[in-house]
Amino acid sequence: MCTLDLLFFLYRYLIMSVQTLNQTFSYHLQIASFDISTPMTYPVFIMGLLLYLFSVFCNLTILLLIITQRTLHKPMFYILFSLPLNDLVGISSMLPRVLSDIVTQTHSVYYPTCVFQAFLCHLYGGGVLFVLAAMSIDRYFAICKPLQYPSIMTPFTLCVIISAAWGLDMAMILTLFALQSRVKRCKAYILNIYCDNPSLLRLSCGEDVTANNIYGLAMTAVMQIISVGIQLFSYINILVICMINRQSDTKSKALNTCVAQLVTFLLFECTSTFVILSYRFQNIPPNTQKLCGMMIYLLLPIINPIIYGMKTKDIRKAFFMVVRKKKIAFK
Repeated sequence: MCTLDLLFFLYRYLIMSVQTLNQTFSYHLQIASFDISTPMTYPVFIMGLLLYLFSVFCNLTILLLIITQRTLHKPMFYILFSLPLNDLVGISSMLPRVLSDIVTQTHSVYYPTCVFQAFLCHLYGGGVLFVLAAMSIDRYFAICKPLQYPSIMTPFTLCVIISAAWGLDMAMILTLFALQSRVKRCKAYILNIYCDNPSLLRLSCGEDVTANNIYGLAMTAVMQIISVGIQLFSYINILVICMINRQSDTKSKALNTCVAQLVTFLLFECTSTFVILSYRFQNIPPNTQKLCGMMIYLLLPIINPIIYGMKTKDIRKAFFMVVRKKKIAFK
C-alpha cells in the first residue's frame, strides 16, 4: 500500500504541477552539463560507467547475501539491508542520466522525469541519515543490553524501526515536493547537472518561494537533529560500556560493529559540508563545483560496500562461503 500511495502522490503532484504551469513553460528543459573536450568524452563516460557498475554489483551482492544466507538473518542485517538499497537509489537516480548527457550531448530533460529524479535524490539523502540512526539503535541494544537484546529486537520492533526510518524520510520529502505544486514555472533551464529541489524552484516565474526555502532548511535541520541525536546517544553509551568493561574481546566486538557506521556517517557529513562550501566560493572552476555536487551520490554507494565487506565479519564470512561453494560446483 505504501508503494501505491507513493505512486499516486507522485501522479497527483505531476498533475497539479501541470495545472500550475504557465503557458510559456516548456516540458523539455535544458540542463547544465560538464565542459568536456570531445577526445575525453568516451574515456570519462567509460570511467563513470565502470564506477556505476562496480557500485551496483557490490551493493546487490550485499543485498543478496542478506537475503540468501541464513547466518545473516539477524536484526542487525535486516536493518543494514536498507543501506545498500538506499545507496542503489542514490547512485541510480543521478549517475546514469549524467553519463547519458555526456555521451549523447543532448543536455535536455523531460520535466516529469526531472521531478522524479529530484525526488529520489532527496529521498536518498534523508535515507542515509535515518538508516544510520536505525542501525545505531540496534548496536546500542546489542552492546549495552546484551541479555535483553533478543527480547527487545523482536520482528515487531524491527518493523517499527525500519518503517519509522523510511516513513519519516518519505513523509518529509513528499511534503517538500507537495509545496512545489503551487509554484508556477516559466523558465526552462536547470542550473545543476542533475535535478533537485533548488533547481526546480529556480524555474519559477519570480514568485515568492520563501515558504519552500524555510521548509527545506527546517527539514534538513530536523533530519540532522534526529539522526545525530540518536547516534550520539547510542555511541556515547557504547563508549561508556567499553570503558567500564575491561574484557578486550568485548571492546573489540563493540568497535568492529560500530566503526563502519561511524565512518559512513562521517563521510556523508564531510562530503555534504564540502559540497555546500564549494558553492560558496566563486573562484572554484564550474566543472569542479559540478563534480563536488555529484560526490554526495557517488562516494557512499561506492565505498559503503567495501567498508561493510571488510569490517563486518559475518558478511565477509558469508561472501567467502558462497565463493567456495561456487568453486566446488564448477569443479
